[in-house]
Amino acid sequence: MKALVLEQFADIIKESAPLRLRELPVPVPADNEILIRVSACGVCHTELDEIEGRASPRLPVIPGHQAVGRVVSAGHGANRFKPNERVGVAWIFSACGDCSYCSRGLENLCSDFRGTGMDANGGYAEYMTVPEQFAYRIPDVFTDYEAAPLLCAGAIGYRSLQLTGLRNGENIGLTGFGGSGHLVLKMIRYKFPDSKVFVFARNTAEQSFAIELGAYWAGDIPQPCPEKMQAIIDTTPVWKPVVASLVKLAPGGRLVINAIRKENDDQNALLQLDYSKHLWQEKEIKSVANITRKDVAEFLQLAAELQIRPDIELYPLEQANRALYELKTGKIRGAKVLRIV
Repeated sequence: MKALVLEQFADIIKESAPLRLRELPVPVPADNEILIRVSACGVCHTELDEIEGRASPRLPVIPGHQAVGRVVSAGHGANRFKPNERVGVAWIFSACGDCSYCSRGLENLCSDFRGTGMDANGGYAEYMTVPEQFAYRIPDVFTDYEAAPLLCAGAIGYRSLQLTGLRNGENIGLTGFGGSGHLVLKMIRYKFPDSKVFVFARNTAEQSFAIELGAYWAGDIPQPCPEKMQAIIDTTPVWKPVVASLVKLAPGGRLVINAIRKENDDQNALLQLDYSKHLWQEKEIKSVANITRKDVAEFLQLAAELQIRPDIELYPLEQANRALYELKTGKIRGAKVLRIV
């Protein structure tokens, strides 16, 4: 099978092709696993963290954790899906199932949490395996390409929105407006129709896109904002928007940081954190750590009911490096998806 493999860490700006196209054997499903013929896989900023060494993937590894495809075969004990049934695989590849976190439905915090495309091979390939309990049926209303970003950008956005504690009518901000941000905006418009959404994005194209999707206001993070917000979700890879967002929060407001890692090139921004200016009046900062199976299943159902569809840019598998470079350099409109077949 064809697969794109991360063999060593690289600077994606300096290295034109950090992922190598390889011919590999088709994997064999172990007990309780299924083999999937992958048709589509979303491209996520977490792949940049893996490639550039901020995350700690096993090497070599096949990245990709927003995979959609059809079941080909099953290992011993796997009987949840039928052959040719359409399924998706998200960031959570497995967890122990027995610890105190797993028993409370917080498997995202399990010390044995394994990430798809980081701790186990993912969807930048023609075939992949996954434990059957960590695969999801895809609602019929979505194409494979539409479904792929829902599995991470959508599901992690869903968890982030829940963690804000937002109530209808309260203002909310979004810093960064890529694959997750634009799906969160669509969710807010349905779930909180009386809330104003303020989008902070780097370039005018992203700002215009946000207004098209129903944002009340859009501008760059340094710009003054006309109103304070009760909640802000940060999806950027850097620190400066975190500090800047705290100034824009109303008293008692909450900043939810939706990122696996933050880049280290502007850590001096943290030195500018001033307690009275940024945190006083009971403001909160909360991080999002991974997702649970419940997040994915609930969001897929919600997206189908509300007809929440991502705006997508398609690339053939062989152009994954190009898609990642564009993601790194801010050439984003919606979600990037690889066409595997």
